[in-house]
Amino acid sequence: MKLNNPNNSLKMKALYFDKKLEFRKEYPIPVPTENEALIRVTLAGICNTDKEIMNGYVPFTGILGHEFVGIVTECSQSELIGKRVVGEINIGCGVCSLCINEMQNHCPQRQALGIHGKDGVFAEYVTLPIENMLIVPDEISDEEAVFAEPLAAAFNILQNVEISKQDKVVIIGDGKLGQLIARAVSTTSCDLTMIGKHEKKIELAQHFCKTMILNESAKLENYFDVVIECTGNESALHYASLIVRAKGTIVLKSTYAGNIKSNPSFWVRKEIRLIGSRCGPFAPALQFMQGNKIDLTKLIDKIFFIDEWKNAFEAAFLKGALKVLLRF
Repeated sequence: MKLNNPNNSLKMKALYFDKKLEFRKEYPIPVPTENEALIRVTLAGICNTDKEIMNGYVPFTGILGHEFVGIVTECSQSELIGKRVVGEINIGCGVCSLCINEMQNHCPQRQALGIHGKDGVFAEYVTLPIENMLIVPDEISDEEAVFAEPLAAAFNILQNVEISKQDKVVIIGDGKLGQLIARAVSTTSCDLTMIGKHEKKIELAQHFCKTMILNESAKLENYFDVVIECTGNESALHYASLIVRAKGTIVLKSTYAGNIKSNPSFWVRKEIRLIGSRCGPFAPALQFMQGNKIDLTKLIDKIFFIDEWKNAFEAAFLKGALKVLLRF
């Protein structure tokens, strides 16, 4: 299908952010360049990063959203038209040394879908470079495919930290990201623990974690080789420093809208490694969804139509909420 929209004359529904979020019924449908595809968004996920952007994490004006699954409607590569796709969110310049070395996630000129310099997916249509798209296997439903981006971010931990079967690993946080991290890290067969505050959420990860602890302030007798902090809470970062072993590793998976106050002397004394981990490659995430019979739909609280966006965001940002989706 070719929309024939050279002058942005066709309109779509979109959620536009400019210091506050607003619903626009007649936002111009984007026009893809020769190296891009136009994608009709079918489902989009509301992420904690969207909340942090709305709270001032990074300056951004445009359409929010970066977790999605959709159908290609216009593309210079005709064989892709009609294909169901997900898309990697970082768009590098393609010519700097980082992009040449496949580190476009860190390109100084990069755009990030719905985060920096590029309209996102809380809209009926979005454009994305062809090289950023991955075709979704038929075995994966839309409701599962929409988890590709956060699941890829979870698998990125294994790109940054070597975790073996002998390692004791703990995840602090039983929310959306913690759940996906449990599923990704469990593939190493390590001794995995989750610490959370919600019994129902803890139960969702019980098949992937050896030990479940319901209180973040629990006094643990054992120290961990790797502590993964995914709450975005400063107190959790302090707690991570207490329970990691000497010369152990703390992985930071959360974005913080504000600054944190912490004394690094404790990290120095214990010779702790602090590793930031964010976006990851989509292929391992899709392979995991295709090859493992896990039901990611259990992590969905509710699906709202775009016209119900206010209710959707209220539900997504409720304390203890899991994944909330927008349907187009």
